[in-house]
Amino acid sequence: MEFNLNITRRLHEEHAATLALWSRLEQLLTARASQWPPDPEDAASSCLRECAGALAHDVAQHFAFEEAHLFPRLEEGGEGDIAQLLAEEHAVIRDAAGRFAELQALAARGALDEAGWRGLRTLALELVERLVSHVQKEEMSLLPALEDLVGEEDDRALITEYSMN
Repeated sequence: MEFNLNITRRLHEEHAATLALWSRLEQLLTARASQWPPDPEDAASSCLRECAGALAHDVAQHFAFEEAHLFPRLEEGGEGDIAQLLAEEHAVIRDAAGRFAELQALAARGALDEAGWRGLRTLALELVERLVSHVQKEEMSLLPALEDLVGEEDDRALITEYSMN
């Protein structure tokens, strides 16, 4: 779908980057399923660090912006069910993101044992599934709904607000 609003294009671009990054991590973790101990300098470890940073941004900025500025618009526009579903998914992803950040930080310091590494790998693959599903819902419902609900002036205000965070 082609997006006409600045805010929907920006979110779409971030969604595409999220999918690419987490798909890369999934491929790397799947290819090295049994590698122990992990090499802190290999591509999987590097990608884990990159994913942790990107996820922290997504939770702090992307999710918070949607919840504060976009979900209320959906509710006002009669799309409250999708806003509620997406907010619930945000809560689940936030929880997993916190656990992921803790385990990834331990892994980066070489402080994970084999069971901890398996837990990090499992959690990362779970996050891949959750994030892909969540992005697909936003691409199919949130962004098209915003295209219908947001006018040009509101779009300028929203992209300005998003860019300031």
